[in-house]
Amino acid sequence: MPETINPTNRIHNNNRPADPVTPYLDPLDMADLVPGCMSQSHSYEASPVHQEKLGFPGELVDDWHDKAINKMGDLVSKYKSLRVFLDSCVKCGACADKCHYGMGTGDPKNMPVARQNLFRSVYRRYFTTAGKYVPALVGARDLTIEVLDEWYSYFHQCSQCRRCSVYCPYGIDTAEISMAAREILDTVGKGQKYCNEIIGKVHEVGNNLGMPAKAMKATLEDFEEDLEDETGLEIKMPLDIKGADILLVTPSADFFAEPHIDGLLGYAKVFHEAGASWTMSTTASEAANFGMFIGSYENMRKVSLRIRKAAEELGVKRIIFGECGHAWRVAYSFLNTLAGPFDFLDSRYPVPQHICEYTWDLIERDIIKFDKSKNDEYRLTFHDSCNVARGSGMGDKPGDQFEIPRDILKATCNHYFDMEENTIRKETVCCGGGGGLLTDDLLDLRKKGASPRMKALSNAREENGVTHMAAICAICKSQFAKVMPGYDFEIDSILSVHQMVSNAIILTGAIDPDEEDDDE
Repeated sequence: MPETINPTNRIHNNNRPADPVTPYLDPLDMADLVPGCMSQSHSYEASPVHQEKLGFPGELVDDWHDKAINKMGDLVSKYKSLRVFLDSCVKCGACADKCHYGMGTGDPKNMPVARQNLFRSVYRRYFTTAGKYVPALVGARDLTIEVLDEWYSYFHQCSQCRRCSVYCPYGIDTAEISMAAREILDTVGKGQKYCNEIIGKVHEVGNNLGMPAKAMKATLEDFEEDLEDETGLEIKMPLDIKGADILLVTPSADFFAEPHIDGLLGYAKVFHEAGASWTMSTTASEAANFGMFIGSYENMRKVSLRIRKAAEELGVKRIIFGECGHAWRVAYSFLNTLAGPFDFLDSRYPVPQHICEYTWDLIERDIIKFDKSKNDEYRLTFHDSCNVARGSGMGDKPGDQFEIPRDILKATCNHYFDMEENTIRKETVCCGGGGGLLTDDLLDLRKKGASPRMKALSNAREENGVTHMAAICAICKSQFAKVMPGYDFEIDSILSVHQMVSNAIILTGAIDPDEEDDDE
C-alpha cells in the first residue's frame, strides 16, 4: 500500500531538503466566515444565440415568474428524488463544512445546506401547505427577481461534486438541486454562456471546441508523425474507420492541449501494442456532456445520441471512453437510458468501458509491459475526480474506480504516494473547476475552490517530495494547470494517467530514444 501523509509524523524525502518552518496546511480548514462575500460572483450570461440553439428563450421572458414556478413543479413531479431532497433536510449541519467553495470562500451561502435552501425556500412557498399559508414559520419566500439573481450567482458556485452528500445522513444530493435550479434559469431565459455555448458547438460540430472534421484529421496526422519520430513505429490514430472493433470517445481537450494530448498518445500506444482494431469518429469527437451541468435531459440525450449514431454507422463492437470525469459519469450512469439499448454491440464487453479498465485488463493479462524507470523523474500522487469517485464505478468490484487508476500508476512508476485519506477516494476534494465553472470569469472562485486539494498536495510535497499529480478528468487537468503555479508547482505538474503509460510502455520493435541520444 502507498504511504499516506500523517501530519503528526512528518518525514521529509532525503532528496529534498526539509524546510523546518514550513507549517502543515489543514486541507479542510474553513476560511473566516464573511456573509455575502461571493454575492457578486456572476458568470457571463448566455446570449440569445447560445440559448436558442439549445431550445431555450433568448432572454428573460416576460412571464418568467409563472414559468419558473411551473418548471419547478414539473421537476419535483418528474424526479421524486428531488422532492425527497427538498423535504427531508433537518439542518443538522453535517454538510456545513464539507464544500470546497465554502471552505475556500467563507461565504455561508456556499455551505451546502444554505445553498440548497435558496431553492428549498421557494419550493416551500409554492408547493407545501405550510409555505402557502404561514410562510414565515417555515422559511418560505416568494420568487422575486432578486431571488432569481441570487440563484444564478450561487448555483454557479457549486461544481456538483457531491462531496456533501457523502456526509449527509439523509443522502441529500446538492448536485441534483443545483441542476434543477440551472434548468429553471435556462427555461426562463437566464442561462450561462460557458456551458450553453459549448453544448451548441457539440450539436453543430460534434465537440466542445467546435473543431471541424478537416482540422481533427490534420491534428491526428500530426500526432502520428510525432509518434513515429519518437518510436520509429507507424502508430495510427484512425478516424472514421468502418468495421473497427473499438470506438474511442474522448474529450476534445485530448486533441489540442497538454497534458491531455500525452494521454491520447498513451491510448494509441496501448491499442497499438495490444493489436487492437480501433477508431475515433468525427461526428462523435467529444466525450464530455455539459447537458448534465445544466440539468437538461433533452440536451444530455441529444449529445449522447451522437455516440450511438457513430457506433452504429461505423459498425463497432464496443465503446471505450477516454479520461474525462463527468463524461464517464454520464456514460456509466445514464448512457443506456439516454441512448440505449446498445444491443448491437458485442455482449462480451461492458457498455460502456473506461480506458483505464481496458488498460488495466491488458496489464493483468501481461499483454502490455512497462519500464518503470522511464518515469523516475516523477514523484507522483493521484487526484480522484469527483464524478468518477462519487458518480460512477469502474471494474468488477465496488471501489475499483479508486484502485484501478492507482494500480496503473503503480505499474508504470516507482514513486507513488497517496495524499491524506480524508481528501481522497470517496472523500476526495474537488479541483474547483467542475460542474460548468471552468471559465475565467469565475477564476477567483476557482482558485478558492481549489485550495483544499492544493493544500493536500502541498503537504504531500513536504511529506514525500511529491512533484506531480495525475488525474483522469479533462476538467481537473485544465483547472490544476491554472491554479498550481499559485502554490509553487510548475504548470506541467498535472499529468494524465495515460501519459505515464505512454512514457513507460514497452513497444515491440520500437527504438529507444535514450539509447539513440547516447549513440548520437
